[in-house]
Order: sequence, then structure tokens, then C-alpha cells
Amino acid sequence: MKSLVLVNLFLFFVVTAAGRDFYAILGVKKTATLNEIKKAYRKQAKELHPDKNKDDPDASTKFQDLGAAYEVLSDEDKRKTYDRCGEDCLKKDGMMDNSDPFASFFGDFGFHFGNEGSHSHDTPRGANIVMDLYVTLEELYSGNFVEITRNKPVLKPASGTRKCNCRQEMVTRNLGPGRFQMMQQTVCDECPNVRMVNEERVLEIEVEPGMTNGQETKFVAEGEPHMDGEPGDLIIRIKTVPHSKFERKGDDLYTNVTISLQDALTGFEIDIEHLDGHKVTVTRDKATWPGAKIRKKGEGMPNYENNNLHGTLYVTFDVEFPKQEFTPEEKEDLRRILAQSSNNRIYNGLRGS
Repeated sequence: MKSLVLVNLFLFFVVTAAGRDFYAILGVKKTATLNEIKKAYRKQAKELHPDKNKDDPDASTKFQDLGAAYEVLSDEDKRKTYDRCGEDCLKKDGMMDNSDPFASFFGDFGFHFGNEGSHSHDTPRGANIVMDLYVTLEELYSGNFVEITRNKPVLKPASGTRKCNCRQEMVTRNLGPGRFQMMQQTVCDECPNVRMVNEERVLEIEVEPGMTNGQETKFVAEGEPHMDGEPGDLIIRIKTVPHSKFERKGDDLYTNVTISLQDALTGFEIDIEHLDGHKVTVTRDKATWPGAKIRKKGEGMPNYENNNLHGTLYVTFDVEFPKQEFTPEEKEDLRRILAQSSNNRIYNGLRGS
């Protein structure tokens, strides 16, 4: 018993000496893929951001731990070093940036907290840029991370000065003894000169499961710059690429399956490959008519607000009739087997049955 306690104490000191458990901080397994790490980081960053937890004195520390965990586990070389000998090795090798997670990580992921409507009306802003991002139904089902490269105009210092903060002011002009005139005049300040330089910037957008067509993600201050004010925003708008097998309506999916007349009459079992590759089995042991529908609950799209909820998959059946000619004997056999009366023929006009 005493030796077991000593072993546990030894393991405790080893783990403590090795530094923080970044996998536990992110809530992922050691076998997690890069996309799983990114998803876990984004989800927790929204929940732990200090702007949303102002009453928690440890919010900043938790968020910094989260940023450090993402910094290490999202980098292949750093992750290998960390897996081999922990955080201490990273620090010894100078592989920990200790950068500000507020600046480095949130800018790359394109989400923002705080009052977005707090821009001063007196401060001019550059134009917003709206860009359509075309994504597949598979990406909207499972989620994905998409990188885009933006050529962004950036203000750089230049030699000389320029007129800035120009405004209209009322001035009084003396026209002679006892005569004055009030008039508007443009008044400017002298500011250091700047110039626009195009820079490439890689932005990473998370296509979250369940996102809908037209949904927008905002990258704050990534729009057009303004010489005397704040830059506008870059707005990424989701556009869904038409799919060859599925159609989406809300959280529901629709698809069509063609079966043989034999299967339509005797029953069948068929596997439908879903958007993430898993199989949806459809079984029917009774007659299926053209246009018949089967519902598979929970096999639709994930709900954006709650990914644990899924819509319904609707499968509509078409029946392929045989094209060969039947002999008189075969026709008689079919009539005998089907046992349908010729008196059942009904003229429905345009209304249908």
C-alpha cells in the first residue's frame, strides 16, 4: 500500500513538472486530428473569452491556457515535442511564443466579442467587403476549415506630411468697417504621410455543421482601410453548391431511389451512402408504388444551434418497369399472380387518383 502511494506521488510530480495538459485543456484525445483540435478550440474560445466572463477572475488565465494549448497542438513540430517530453521541453527549445491569444488566434478565426455597434459616428470607416464562399453539402454536414488568401491594402508610413481630419468650420470674414460675413471653410490637420501597400493575408474560416445558405461570418477590421479612420469588415457569406444526390430544405434532406418492379412488388433492402460516408439502411417488405416516401428520422442535417439534433431524411422511390416483351403464357401468369380485376381501371381525368 505504501509503495502504491509513493508511485502515485511520483506520477503526480512527473505530470506537474511536465507542465500543463494541453489535451485536457482543449478536451480532446491524444489521437485528435487537426480539424478536431480547431473545432474544440473555437468552441471553448467562445465560452471562455474574458469579454463573456467578466465576473470570473480566472477568465483571462483560462483563455491564455486555451490559447497556449491551441498554439502547441495545432503545430505539427510543437505537438511532437510536447508529446515526447511536455511543455518544459518546448520552453527550453524556445518553441513557446507566449503571444497574446486575443490578437493572434481570434483574428485568424474571424469571430468577435464585445459591442460591435460601438463605433463612434464621428470616426470614418472603410467599406465592408462581402464575399461569397461556395461550400459543399458534405462540408455543411460534417464541418470543415477553409483557408482563403486576401490581398489586403495596408497603411504604411511614407515620407512627408498630408492633410488629414478635414472638417467644415464656420469662420468670420471682415468685409470692411462694420461689415462681416459668416462662411464655411474646410480646415485640415497636418498628419504623417501614409501609403497603401497590398499584403497577402491568410484567413481561416470554420464551416460549422448545420450552417445555412446565406449565413455570414464577420472578420472585424479586415475590410477596406480608411486613411483617417477605421477599416471596414470582411463578411464571408455561405453559398451551397448544388448536390448530385441530396437536396436540403431546412434541416431535412431529400433524395430519390429507383428500384426494379420486382423489388417494388416483393420488398427490398438498400444502403444509401450519406454525406459523411455512413450507410443508411432502408428496408421494405411490402409493395412500393412509384412516388412512395420513407422517412428516416435523425438522418437529416445537423441543427446549427444544437449539433446533437438532426433533421429527417426523406427517400422517394421511383419504379423502373421492365422493357422486354412478355409471352402470352407469362402475361397469363402475371394476371394470375397479381389477381387484379380489369374492372379496376378508372379514368381520373386531370385530377388523378
